[in-house]
Parts: sequence; C-alpha cells; structure tokens
Amino acid sequence: MAGRIGSVLLSYAAMHRFWTLLLFLFPLSAWCGEPLAGSRPNIILILTDDQGYGDLSAHGNPVLKTPHLDRLHREGARFTDFHVSPTCAPTRSAMLTGRHEFKNGVTHTIYERERLTLEATTVADVLQRAGYATGIFGKWHLGDEPQYWPNRRGFDEMFIHGAGGIGQTFPGSCGDAPDNSYFDPVILKNGKFVKTRGYCTDVFFNEALAWIKSTKDKPQPFLAWIAPNAPHAPLQVRPRDQARYSSRVGHTNTAKFFGMIANIDDNVGRLLDRLKRWGLERNTLVIFMNDDGGTVGVKVFNAGMRGQKGTPWLGGTRAASIWRWPGRISPADIPALAAHIDVFPTLAALAGARLDSNTQAQVEGRSLVPLLENPRTDWPDRTLITHVGRWPKDADPEDSKCKACSVRNTRWHLVSLDGGRQPKWQLFDVAHDPGETNDVATRHAEIVRAMTANFDSWWTSIQPLLVNEKAIGPKVNPFKELYWKQFGGGPDAALLEQMNPLRRLEQEPKRPAPKSR
Repeated sequence: MAGRIGSVLLSYAAMHRFWTLLLFLFPLSAWCGEPLAGSRPNIILILTDDQGYGDLSAHGNPVLKTPHLDRLHREGARFTDFHVSPTCAPTRSAMLTGRHEFKNGVTHTIYERERLTLEATTVADVLQRAGYATGIFGKWHLGDEPQYWPNRRGFDEMFIHGAGGIGQTFPGSCGDAPDNSYFDPVILKNGKFVKTRGYCTDVFFNEALAWIKSTKDKPQPFLAWIAPNAPHAPLQVRPRDQARYSSRVGHTNTAKFFGMIANIDDNVGRLLDRLKRWGLERNTLVIFMNDDGGTVGVKVFNAGMRGQKGTPWLGGTRAASIWRWPGRISPADIPALAAHIDVFPTLAALAGARLDSNTQAQVEGRSLVPLLENPRTDWPDRTLITHVGRWPKDADPEDSKCKACSVRNTRWHLVSLDGGRQPKWQLFDVAHDPGETNDVATRHAEIVRAMTANFDSWWTSIQPLLVNEKAIGPKVNPFKELYWKQFGGGPDAALLEQMNPLRRLEQEPKRPAPKSR
C-alpha cells in the first residue's frame, strides 16, 4: 500500500514539474492562445521622478521598504536590462514618441529645450484615435506654453504642474505657478488652476483614481498616465514619512528621499486595491517605471552600478520596467535589452492601433509584446545611443558631440565622459562587467570602430531635428501669467492680457491632427 501511495505521490510530483516547465517555456498568454496584440486593456502607467533602479526593496535595497511595488514586481514581467535617458524630460519625450529624445528637439530640461516638437505624434494621440479615454496626472515637462500642453497632445484629461517640478522656475517658458509647494499645490486642470489640499503625490493619485472611477463603466478602455514629481528635489516630505527612515539612515536627505518613495508605494497599494474593488484588475495593465538614474538613494544602494542621474553610465540610464496584468502576462524576468523608445510601439500594439505612414517612420522602438508573451523569444541585438545633452545655452552642439555620451548593445557599452568634438572612448564588456570597472577599449579596437560609426551616423541624423536650440522664450512664464490672470496679483493686468499665452495661441494656426490610415 505504501508503495502505491509513494508511486502516486511521485507521479504527482513529476506532473507538477512537467506543468511548471511548460508554463516557463510557454507563458500563460501564449499557452491560452490569446495574443496580447489588439487585446485593448486599460493601461495605467506610473512614472516616478528621480527614483533610481536601486530604490526598490525588490531590487535589493537593504533599507528602503516598498511592499506594494514589490508586489507589482512579484506579479509582473520585469525587464532587467531596460534603459531610459539620464534626465527626466528626455525620457518622457522618448516614451511618448517612440524615438530618441534629440529627434524630438529635447536636449535639456530647461531653456525651451525641454519642449516636445509639435511635429511629433504621441502615443496618447494614437490611443485616443483608437478609442481610448486618456488622462495625465502629475508631471508633463515637455512644454509649458499652451500649444505644448498634453491636452493638445492626445490627452483628454489634464492635471499637471509646470516646469520639471512643483515650484520650479527658470527664465523663459519653463516655470510652475508662483510660490507653489509640494503641500496643497496649485495644479492646472484642463486649462484652469485648482487649489488642492494634501501632499502632491496623494493629490495626483486621488485625481487619477477619481478619473478612473468616472470612466470604468464606460465601454471604452482608458490610459491613465500617473507621473508624480516625487521623489525629485526639493525634498519636501510629510514628517511622518520622513520619520519612517530617520533612525535607519545616517543622512537627513536620504530619510526624506526614502520617505517620499514610501508615500509613492502607499499610493500604488491604494491603486491596486481600488482596481480589485472596482472589478478592473483582470483587464488592466499596470506599468511601473522610473525616469532616470538614481540620485539621493545611491548613497545607500545603487545595485552595483557605476554612475547616477545625469551620466551616461548604466547607473544613469538603467530603470525599473514592470508590467503587471493578472491572467495575461506571466511573472518573469525578461533579460532582453529594452528601452524607453519601446513604450510607444508596445502600447500601440496592445491597443490594436493603426499607425499612419508618418507615425510608422517616426517610431524607432520595438514592440515588447513578443517578450511579454514569451520572455525567451528571439530578440535580435540592437544599438542604443545615450547623450546627456545639456550643453550651455546658445552653444554649438558640435562642441559637445562626444561629451557625456555612450553607445550600447547587449554585450558592449562604449562611453565618452569628457570628450568634446572628439571622443575619449572607454569600452566595457557589461555582460561580464556590469559595474563598468575594466576599460577594454585597447583590446577591442574593432568593436570601438564599429560602435563609433554607429554613433557618428546617429549624430548626423539628429542635426535637422534639433529644433529648440535657438528658441527664444517669453519674458514671463506662461503658468505664472495664467495664474495671475485667474487669481489676480503679479504684473499689471493689461500687460498680462497682452502677454496672455492663450490669447496668443488663439491667433496662431492650430496644429493639424496627425493623419491616420
């Protein structure tokens, strides 16, 4: 009898191993024969600001606790070699357009060089035309003049702050509402300012959740683009969130920074709870990403990487990219080399959107759908270019051609940190040296030559598209003009009316809507 029981248990164990192996080789979406392309899920994309790859406990951070982000990580597909730009506006422009940020005219985060060219089609444009409701909540940072606002770039609902962060102000067009704060911020909602109550991250998630709730019973799917400006400096944090880490780290700023991330994590948990409560969990894809390399948190943990935000090292570009869709995308690590430019074609494919010929020509990225269906699918090698940009205002870009830039493929990373018109290349075999500690350029001259040729070709291709280099901004930030016009204060009202960007916009020809096939 015992032998028969043992035989049955052994067969059960063998069967369990068999099914486990099948699910590894053929993820659930492929096993069920239901392709992801054209499945039209609701899409929620969460994009944090200055949170690094190492600023998740799921990535090994020894101090920071992010249980809800860890849940996304545990339940989703995780791209382990996913790269963005070294700073924030460039990453956002590449995600929205599917092409390198410099081809969008975005070479900086200020000086009008953060403005996304009006000639580009955004993924929000595409999804909106494909029948999606679209909303953005938080950081835009791709142009503060009204013609650049997201409600003219494919978003039905707009709830944003100005500039690169709440309270930021720079000469020209890039600036937020006057004297704005992370606490009770004034936010631009669909063209009018609203005075909110609470901490900024809570405010953005509250507004996004209210909008999702208002659309959940409608037949159309939705895209909710949730982009907190936290944990970007200034490190304005709720005292109780800072207190979570005050006794656990040696630096006050690190405690503030980790507290801001803990608050983001709380809001992600609240979002996941609402999706389940509203019956949306099984037909909603939740994507979590960060927009550049780490900052304050790298003092504690940087996942073994060299560099951070604002550098071309892997520590400046490697980002979290987690895709969770219960029942459709199987939890797995995906090691393929992927990037921000892949977001556009992936979301368009999931939505079943048709791209006109101009948009097809614009998109350089690849759809990640095959990898989401099978993490081990064939993924040809590719070349990715990183350039920090940020050369001085009115400078000749050619003088900075080879400064703070890199060329990457699956195995190799070619980096020129302090070159100018000529490169000072270092080469790293990142497949075996992910910390980029051993320069092997002299041993692999042929690799350096081939990757240099790729870089030179790319540099030539971007020159006609650097449309913001000589742009002249307005004398007063547009957000401030509108704020003073709505609430009073500021310069003379008659002068404001003459400078009013909405009034100027009414006199300009409207941007033609991208054609669809």
